[in-house]
Amino acid sequence: MEFGFTEEQLMFRETVYKYAKNEIYPLCEEADLKSEFSREVWKKLGSMGLLGLPFPEELGGSGADVVTCCLAGEAMGHAGVDSGHLLALGAHTYLCADTLHKWGNEAQRKKYIPRLASGEWIGAMGLTEPGAGSDAASMQTTATKKGDRWVLNGSKTFITNAPVCDVCVVYATIDRAKKHQGITAFIVERGTKGFSTGKPFHKMGVRASATSEVFLEDCEIPEENLLGEVGMGFMYTHETLSWDRSALLAPFVGGLQFMIEQCGQYATDRVQFDKPIKSFQAIQHKLADIKVILEGSRMAVYRVAFDKDSGKPLNHMHTSIAKAFVGDWGIKAASEGVQIFGGYGYIHDYPIEKYLRDAKLAQIGGGTSEVQRFIISRLMSF
Repeated sequence: MEFGFTEEQLMFRETVYKYAKNEIYPLCEEADLKSEFSREVWKKLGSMGLLGLPFPEELGGSGADVVTCCLAGEAMGHAGVDSGHLLALGAHTYLCADTLHKWGNEAQRKKYIPRLASGEWIGAMGLTEPGAGSDAASMQTTATKKGDRWVLNGSKTFITNAPVCDVCVVYATIDRAKKHQGITAFIVERGTKGFSTGKPFHKMGVRASATSEVFLEDCEIPEENLLGEVGMGFMYTHETLSWDRSALLAPFVGGLQFMIEQCGQYATDRVQFDKPIKSFQAIQHKLADIKVILEGSRMAVYRVAFDKDSGKPLNHMHTSIAKAFVGDWGIKAASEGVQIFGGYGYIHDYPIEKYLRDAKLAQIGGGTSEVQRFIISRLMSF
């Protein structure tokens, strides 16, 4: 499949790669080791315009298409930017801000998008609950209309950016009996009475993204903070799937390229039995396997991006294949990378061990690999 990137897109990718490698990558190791979200990294992402790529210029964005957004994510992953900050970017720009831009009214767009595009504000999206992960329709968080206000009650968990967010798109049901048709989206700003977030979770990987619970206790918001239409929230979450399976996966593609370069250099420099270890067939096969996984992942991710740019309806087969492939084969590639480094791949001194920790999230976050296979098998007609 030939995607036909334009010369302008490829130049943009190169510009982002050089900026990320020189300005952001040097800050990432410390943030990962400390499990801390870095405001300095965030500021650099904002100053380069990387937090508002898909939004119109009049709202502070760049008007980039989905493929260009993916190229930016791939470039940052290739530069070695950690998956934690890139996940924070994805949740902020594509899950929160894009939902506000697509379904918000004019006043909401003007109020929130410029602040989010610049990075002045940080956004989050609250969907997952302690008892409602892949089964979003079993949501327990409620929204009750009282006069000209909505009252939200419930809790969310595993919410990326929650501890540091200024605004959160929260999904709640107006009637549990309506299942999917009851789910509705609301805008909740930090500082609203009844809205609070928990302590950041101590995670296996993507450590620099701050993730926690969100609590809503008689949280009253004005009618104007209703996002879109009542009962349409579940459909809005499906719209974010194409972002989740393209722009949010693109950094993993770039990370695979980073890993190949690191492994190739190590295999050249490391000498055993008087020969570089790259001369051994066992190492050659591992490098080849990682390359195969890189190319397959790139094809799957950009197919979803091209679908979205061309205005095609959401293709669940394409999105689930991309998610399952990057998740399941990405962790195999990361494991092989650590294996090439041997004992050095198991310690922090070499930039390879965190890829194994980070890769695991792609099998779990945003829909597990098992759910993707369920969707794929259901769509296959025999």
